[in-house]
Amino acid sequence: MSATLSFHGAAGVVTGSCYRLQLGNRSILVDCGMFQGDKTLKELNYSAWPFDPRQIDAVLLTHAHIDHSGLIPKLVKAGFAGPIMTTEGSADLLRFMLPDSGGIQEMEVERLNRRNQRRGRGIVQPIYTEQDAVDSLKQIAKRDFETWFEVIPGIEARLWNAGHILGAASIELKVANGEREPLRLLFSGDIGPEHKALQHAAEGPHDLDVVVMEATYGGRPRPKLDAAGRRAALAAEVNEALAQGGNLVIPAFAVERTQELLADLTKLMHDGTIRRVPVFVDSPLALNVTDVFAKYLHRENGVHAPTAQPFEGGNLRFTKSVQESMQIEQVTGGAIIIAASGMCEAGRIRHHLKNNLWRPNATVLLIGYMAPGTLGYLLEQGEKAVRIQGDELEVRARIRKLEIYSGHADHDELLDWLKDRLPIRRGLMLTHGEPDAVGALRAAIALWDKNTLPHGIQPQVYAPRLDEFYALNHPHPKLLKTPQVKKRLDRYAEAEALSGHDWHNDYARLMLQVQAELRNAESDAERRRLLKKMQRVLGRG
Repeated sequence: MSATLSFHGAAGVVTGSCYRLQLGNRSILVDCGMFQGDKTLKELNYSAWPFDPRQIDAVLLTHAHIDHSGLIPKLVKAGFAGPIMTTEGSADLLRFMLPDSGGIQEMEVERLNRRNQRRGRGIVQPIYTEQDAVDSLKQIAKRDFETWFEVIPGIEARLWNAGHILGAASIELKVANGEREPLRLLFSGDIGPEHKALQHAAEGPHDLDVVVMEATYGGRPRPKLDAAGRRAALAAEVNEALAQGGNLVIPAFAVERTQELLADLTKLMHDGTIRRVPVFVDSPLALNVTDVFAKYLHRENGVHAPTAQPFEGGNLRFTKSVQESMQIEQVTGGAIIIAASGMCEAGRIRHHLKNNLWRPNATVLLIGYMAPGTLGYLLEQGEKAVRIQGDELEVRARIRKLEIYSGHADHDELLDWLKDRLPIRRGLMLTHGEPDAVGALRAAIALWDKNTLPHGIQPQVYAPRLDEFYALNHPHPKLLKTPQVKKRLDRYAEAEALSGHDWHNDYARLMLQVQAELRNAESDAERRRLLKKMQRVLGRG
């Protein structure tokens, strides 16, 4: 039987992980993630599926992050009826993460529809609802690490600890594709870095035919810090921020990043390295997820931590209700505020940024990857004014960056992980990365000395794009022509070409510039002249 691998997300960008493996007339998905980032990318979540969900026999899920799992409820709603196979840790996280995602869809669409009604525009529907997400959880099937199991006839799978977040796995497949030996594939999922705060080091098999590897931090090495060095770097940022007299606001994903911060902050306060100040964790999801992490403390393939109770302390204050969240606004200094989302694109963090960005004594500490086009990315790039929920804000707060809490292996660690997988006999597919990151890894691999590689095999490297299909029954994967997805490819190519700003970002920046020009004009007559000039440019003057 012929085997075909197609890429329906995380190809050319970091998010939306979704790969389809077809074997004869049957097919499975590895991941089913949501596109995150600028509005152009997020619109892909509303697109029709490039395949029939009813014809998917099973889903293998690497981990619970929404950019890998977030479209599962949409898939089930569209008719997918098979099992969703993943680790116990991921299954426990999904019980909270997917319903939370559905609730966010409903809330954001409700807010949008109120604006659309005022503007005379039609209403829109959420991608899925909270109930849709709850319904999809019934199809989750837990699987153990490092134990072979059948996915569908002809495909077996084994899960390896990926060192990324709780339950995260790399997925090894044996595919009976009609050749003498089964085809051996490995999907890396997201690979964790060395010295991860809560997770054990990544593991995996070697001597494979095809490897699909993430490339998020290709070309971007980070400082190599052990646990003590990581906490020292965090302590320096915290102490400097608190010395300014304002709040320290940390955008952090509710899953893993928040728990890592809590573990290190608790340790630093216990040791007296930083002052005991109120630490607000403003995320109902983070509270639920922290309870899950506590369940897996000190378990094999679970969570290790620097203290026995890393998520407890009299100064830790978890907020559930919106009212509790709003009360934090009364705290104008001397507190640490942690809220999602990590890229500042949604959730309660935007409220805290609105309350603190304009304050010169406040600090915003960015601690992870910021996808191009997100609010976090704009702050990282030094924007002096931003718009949040329709309001214009001057950025007077200190913006700091500390990438030591990234959940992803950096450039050097990716290459080290890859070397441990050699030989790779047919092809290495680099995904889950921006084009520059993929290109940097590709260039580094090309410099490997063939004479020092196992069996002298230099991996043949591919950089798949959205909806490309590759036939695997060849000495090397062969790209197939699929004109039926040209429209989707063209739209995605437009998003790829934006290099960090889509038209939504450009529009927001233009509006800020227009407001600044009008505000700084010397007289009303000058303001009218500027408006007339803009109207002429638009052909309406």
